[in-house]
Amino acid sequence: MKVLVTGAAGFIGSYVVRALLEQQFTVVTVDNLSTGKQSNLLEDTRFYEMDITNNDLERVFKYEQLDYVIHLAAQSSVFESIINPMDDCQSNLVGTLNILRFSNQYNVKKCIFASSAAVYGNPTTLPIKEDSKLAPLSFYALSKLSAEKYVLLYEKLFGLKSCILRFSNVFGPMQASGVITKLLDCLLISKDPVIFDGNQTRDFIYVKDVAAACIQSLLSESTGTFNISSSNEISIQQVFEEITVLTGIQTKPIYKLLREGEIVRSVLSNEKAITSLKWSPTYSFVSGLEETINYHTYLKQT
Repeated sequence: MKVLVTGAAGFIGSYVVRALLEQQFTVVTVDNLSTGKQSNLLEDTRFYEMDITNNDLERVFKYEQLDYVIHLAAQSSVFESIINPMDDCQSNLVGTLNILRFSNQYNVKKCIFASSAAVYGNPTTLPIKEDSKLAPLSFYALSKLSAEKYVLLYEKLFGLKSCILRFSNVFGPMQASGVITKLLDCLLISKDPVIFDGNQTRDFIYVKDVAAACIQSLLSESTGTFNISSSNEISIQQVFEEITVLTGIQTKPIYKLLREGEIVRSVLSNEKAITSLKWSPTYSFVSGLEETINYHTYLKQT
């Protein structure tokens, strides 16, 4: 079976490609390398350096005769989306529509779309379920939610099977940004980290569990929307304290006010994914954090 992975040179994409290859899939990759790294690409794939918003994308579908698509390419910064909503919309909404129309035209069996917990905004009840109120607080979240609606309508109108995966906060080795990476980068050089409030909570999911979820949703007969999460709520302050314990490095955080567009509390129910997709996370927060710390420590030493 042949699978196209968009955003393959990115953090999550590189893990998804590796997991697919381990399961003997033929993998085709697309990335415009605007944020993805060439070093993340694996030799056992056919790579197209291309923007998903470009009509040239059609030749990938026409030539490769793909069975499945895992669509991860996106503008993923909440704060960048607020500064430049046009670019965010172009990448996340127009790019997704391009993927969908070519998937439908060239008879792709199923399309997996990476969405985000950000579509829920500040929830009124926890844990958040897939049918909870949707209230985006940023243009990033709005573009992801709008793209979701295109995915669902393509399935309804044209029969293009799909799974929408709403990722909670993904972390792991090779992540270029994100709160855990930023904290680690500071601690490993004994620099006092900046923490915005610290009481806000997140649901951290290890990247290898996310890669497994992408493949499982591809193989499953189920379609629809699924939370991909650990279902564990942890504050940013707790994250800092856990990293401090695991590294043994003492620093004094600089606390600032919570930034515009940030969600206060977030924890997602993964019950539907466990039941329907037969997927469940295998890494605890601490075990994933240990692997991440080991990777960053190694980088600092080389």
